[in-house]
Amino acid sequence: MIRLLALFITFFLLNNCSFNENSRIWKDKEKDLSEKENVKKIFAEEEVKASEFNQEVKLDLSGLRTNNKIIDNTNNYGAQSYEGQLEKIGNFKFSKLDEINNLNYKPIFLSDGLIFFDKKGTIIRYDNNKKVLWKKNHYTKSEKKLRPKLNFAIKENSIFITDSIAKYYSINIETGELNWSKNNTYPFNSDIKSYKNKIFVVDYKNTLRCYKIEDGSECWNLQTEDSFTISNAKYSLILIDEMVVFSNSIGDITAVDIESGLITWQLPTQSSSIINETYNFKISKLVSDGKSVYFSNNKNEFYSVDVKTGVVNWINDLNSNITPIITGNLIFTVSNDGYLYVVEKNKGNILRITDLFNNYKIKKRKEIEPVGFVIGNANLYLTNTDGKIIIADLSEGKVLNVEKVSGDIISEPFIFNNNLYVVRNGSIVQYN
Repeated sequence: MIRLLALFITFFLLNNCSFNENSRIWKDKEKDLSEKENVKKIFAEEEVKASEFNQEVKLDLSGLRTNNKIIDNTNNYGAQSYEGQLEKIGNFKFSKLDEINNLNYKPIFLSDGLIFFDKKGTIIRYDNNKKVLWKKNHYTKSEKKLRPKLNFAIKENSIFITDSIAKYYSINIETGELNWSKNNTYPFNSDIKSYKNKIFVVDYKNTLRCYKIEDGSECWNLQTEDSFTISNAKYSLILIDEMVVFSNSIGDITAVDIESGLITWQLPTQSSSIINETYNFKISKLVSDGKSVYFSNNKNEFYSVDVKTGVVNWINDLNSNITPIITGNLIFTVSNDGYLYVVEKNKGNILRITDLFNNYKIKKRKEIEPVGFVIGNANLYLTNTDGKIIIADLSEGKVLNVEKVSGDIISEPFIFNNNLYVVRNGSIVQYN
């Protein structure tokens, strides 16, 4: 009898708990599954729609100070001296680069011309009349076939070059002749910064490397956590307070002592799961005013971080991998969907949002993204992936004009000696 009663109770429990969809146990299981499905993926593309805000706010630019900086180890270029009408002067021509998805390469600007490279890695020096002064190629026949892409740093009478095929070398700025040449294990993927007798650069393995300028020998290196995929964005580094502060492919910001190569502080900004999917992650260049480091990414995060401690001052929701510009107590940046943001530097408050893509039709604006921008005496100049420059009044944010540079991809704009330059594939266009 007891045995029969036990069987009956067991059958009752199985029928009403385990297999009954209305039972509490089943509901809890459904809840668990639902929660797992709703876990936010670190690389899930979220559509964050910006809208204009405080359009009536007019900025007082009477105290705006401009400069002529073209090299700054903190990337803090601010507003630069440029009052031109964006009238084309001419082109510095070179053979078109192959296999490019961006033109994130900066010429060396000189008082008497500029220096750039062509599709085979040939370095070219031009005078101000666009005449070629010299051409030098320091690659073998097999290396030329790899179509190396070059990054430059200038130090006194020498140019330091790193490239996309793991080679780094130094040449004489007057003649282009080789000073020395060496190879790294992995290609390089960052800007180059110089300090005293040292050069700093980051390679694709998220390794910061310090080299001696005189002979290219390595002083030290620091490898940060690596990812399983190659990043599609260039890493950034700045030099400040005897530290190198740099970003890597997984969103870590690391500060390192210049002399010893030891970590001073490190700030992870993304989940550990990002290691598997870094190709689509993009972060802006780091910019510093001496007290804080500012940067943003395409995952809706704009950071202000204390330089000395690495502690976050504030984070704001802003989807941009465009380099921000600091002027006084204001930060200007452009979101990936074409909105100009004016942000209060100390607290991160958004003061104004203006749509710079308002002249594009909805379908067209979905196909383009901003590349980069500069600020002149009174206007902002924004380049886009459709080969155009948008000129906007900085005070009110209103679009004044749109200039077509190319039918294809172009670089961010550069200002030097009251002229504006844009790299397109095959030439560098100069405007007055």
